[in-house]
Amino acid sequence: MTLAVSSSGRAARVRQALFHGDKLTLDHPRYLRTLEAIAGTLFQEDREPRDATAAALGLDSPSRMSARIVTKESGVAAGLKEAQWLAARGGVEARAISHDGDALRPGDALLVLEGAAAQLLGIERVCLNILQRMCGIASATRRWQEIVEAKSDSTFVAATRKTPWGLLDKRAVHCGGGATHRLGLGDAILIKNNHLALLDGREETAVSMALDRAWPRRADAAFVEVEVRSLESARIAAVAFSQFAAQEAAPPCPCIIMLDNMTPAETARVVADLEANKLRQSALLESSGNIDERTIAAYAAAGVDAISSGALTHSARALDLHQKLIE
Repeated sequence: MTLAVSSSGRAARVRQALFHGDKLTLDHPRYLRTLEAIAGTLFQEDREPRDATAAALGLDSPSRMSARIVTKESGVAAGLKEAQWLAARGGVEARAISHDGDALRPGDALLVLEGAAAQLLGIERVCLNILQRMCGIASATRRWQEIVEAKSDSTFVAATRKTPWGLLDKRAVHCGGGATHRLGLGDAILIKNNHLALLDGREETAVSMALDRAWPRRADAAFVEVEVRSLESARIAAVAFSQFAAQEAAPPCPCIIMLDNMTPAETARVVADLEANKLRQSALLESSGNIDERTIAAYAAAGVDAISSGALTHSARALDLHQKLIE
């Protein structure tokens, strides 16, 4: 069977393989554990043993008041449910004014908070930290995706596992419209250069060995992917995926070739070579490695299906938000 994949078909396969953000909700036990581990710990550390300033000023009145969390700059909303969860732990009621994924303009409110003054002050910093980070990642993701779409309407920006805040960072990428990629090591088979090095010192030989071993174990994998650093290795991987597809009675799970640390020009040569050899349809192509906002457009123009970058999460700039008390 020949796996003929149109541009729209490849886009659908990218979504099938790399978009898993719908799993990242508070109803998902794994995601809730991450939120509790990160936000819960930060909140507890911030409050122990007490808020010395609030105590010194005698701000212990039970009278309720309100506050708003407002953005000072344009961006994309993310982390609202997480902030509401955290506010509830501090005895504060939080009502969302925006929704995850909304475009924000300066002065827009994300949340309205209600509680005693000491409670509002007690949750302020950690709540803002979560929102600022998640909004910052979502904003960068949306901006990068718009840059990519100007060059290719079938190429998607994706996160990597370089996520200091784990699944919270992945959720933020999802809110910005990007692909989450793997949520953990158990989600897919992703053969990287260190795996290949353990099989054989020559990458071209190791690619064939690795795919032959991995393919029969793909049943529960979201995708099978191999990282390559040369045109020859990419061609070998594409041939292997094409042969696997020919043996299938139905389309196989998504197959991806990661072009690691290649320049845009080298990437374009791989795409052209696979097309010339009628191998482009056998696998999705993902660019990764030292890609940032300045270079991402060139990779999209080269014709790949996905572009992953750790910079989305490990170097995210927080969106500037603040909490304003309402009299």
